[in-house]
Amino acid sequence: MPPALSTLARRFTATVGRFSVAQRTIALIGIAVLVLGGIALTSWLTRPTYSPLFSGMKDADASAVVEQLRKDNVPYQLADGGSTVLVPEDKVYDERLKAAAAGLPAAPATGYSLLDSMGVTSSEFQQKVTYKRAIEGELAATIGHLDGVETASVQLAIPDKTVFTAQAADPTASVFIKTRPGLAISTDQVQAIVHLTSASVEKLTPKNVSVVDSTGAVLSAVGTGTAGTTSGQAADYQKQTQASVQAVLDRVVGPGNATVAVTPEIDTQSAEQTTESFTTTKDTQPLSETTTTEAYAGNGASGSTGVLGPDNIAVPGATPTSGATAGATGNGNYTSSATTRNNAVNKQTEQRTVPAGALKRQSVSVAVNQSAAGGLNVASLNQLVSAAAGIDTQRGDTLSLQVVPFSTSAAQQADAALKAAQAEADARANQQMWTNIFLGIGGLFLLLIIVAVLWLRSRRTARQPLELGGSPLTLQEMVDAPVAVEGPAVEAIGAAPMTSAIPVAAPLEAVGTAGSDIELRRSQVDALGGTDPKVAADYLRGMMDERVGA
Repeated sequence: MPPALSTLARRFTATVGRFSVAQRTIALIGIAVLVLGGIALTSWLTRPTYSPLFSGMKDADASAVVEQLRKDNVPYQLADGGSTVLVPEDKVYDERLKAAAAGLPAAPATGYSLLDSMGVTSSEFQQKVTYKRAIEGELAATIGHLDGVETASVQLAIPDKTVFTAQAADPTASVFIKTRPGLAISTDQVQAIVHLTSASVEKLTPKNVSVVDSTGAVLSAVGTGTAGTTSGQAADYQKQTQASVQAVLDRVVGPGNATVAVTPEIDTQSAEQTTESFTTTKDTQPLSETTTTEAYAGNGASGSTGVLGPDNIAVPGATPTSGATAGATGNGNYTSSATTRNNAVNKQTEQRTVPAGALKRQSVSVAVNQSAAGGLNVASLNQLVSAAAGIDTQRGDTLSLQVVPFSTSAAQQADAALKAAQAEADARANQQMWTNIFLGIGGLFLLLIIVAVLWLRSRRTARQPLELGGSPLTLQEMVDAPVAVEGPAVEAIGAAPMTSAIPVAAPLEAVGTAGSDIELRRSQVDALGGTDPKVAADYLRGMMDERVGA
């Protein structure tokens, strides 16, 4: 070992040997913390980064993929309840290729790919069922791409075709969707699902599509043709109307000085109406006109003529009667005419389907704070609210606007609670600030104590004689000891022409100086010998040169 390292090792061993039990315990704890921190840091830096290999897999596919990774000795992690497999980032593409070569994950055939496996010997029933399953799979895959939809399932009820049109039934569809955690599907998306499904099947109307989510809520019911229920439609209308009226009131009386309550009544029944109307046009020629005329000429001298009496007996000399267009004479002449005219008329037939959810009537109640309505025109405000809410008196809508004093107890309680919370937060902040100050002062004080202890320890160590192997150094050993010094190279000082066994105090006693000078130089040599033997040797060499020169 080089002399410099040997000297450093001896000095370190001597310093550690002078430690107390508490200092050794603290030193061991610090070394252990450093070792454990280094091990943890090395483990964290060398840990591989995991990336998804496959996600959204079924249990059987996940098990097969994990078994393949075990055969390849590739570390893996499972996430999302076992449906996602994570592997080191540098192994993702290799393992995907190996899994694809092994046919993993073995996803079942869906959509129109089902038709690829059909043989020529398939029955008509199998063809119909397979075709229906193909349409269901394609619809489910398409709906699953909507934002917020995690999985989707579609079931179609397509009736068999028949030549009897009176017995033909309409097809229906039911859609089940599962949304992603924390997301909700909107009404527009439900309508999109309904129209997408109805447009994919022949003769399927939107009102025959039912949409249900994973929570059991009916988003679109069969027969209504609209997304959501009537209660949801009423809530939407209530929010929209209330927001419109509240916006007007806030601009007039100020925020917080008015409140609005809207109660709509929604029709829950759907109906179909057929209306026919006929109108005539003036100065228009008829489409067709038919006139029939009858005439009869008889001879009054030839025999008696007459009409039947009450007892079916002919009454001689009686004259027959006729209508306005018929005439008869005493000679037996008879005339009759009839006209049939088909006039041109306009006919209009209107068929309407009234869905459920139509607004039957509504009630709007408005309360204005009396303190904010000092110079307010209540009639003008009533008209503003009526226009904003869409009040229709013929429909039966009602509007009630009252100027009343508002209660401020709730606002006062809220203000008091807010002030109390703010005061508590300020107290906690002040307490934390003083705690940090005390901790900082205590840490600084502790640091000063440690620095003072180390300084006193170094001073005491400097006053002790330098030991090598447990024995004091003699002057010759101090002169002969080679020490590595930074800077320009300095050659080792040769052995002085004196006895090597002379202790340090021997040459100092031979010097013809005063006793105080001897003690001062002795302390200087002791201090230099404990800190830097090379400097001490140079100092002693200078002293000896001065003594020899003298």
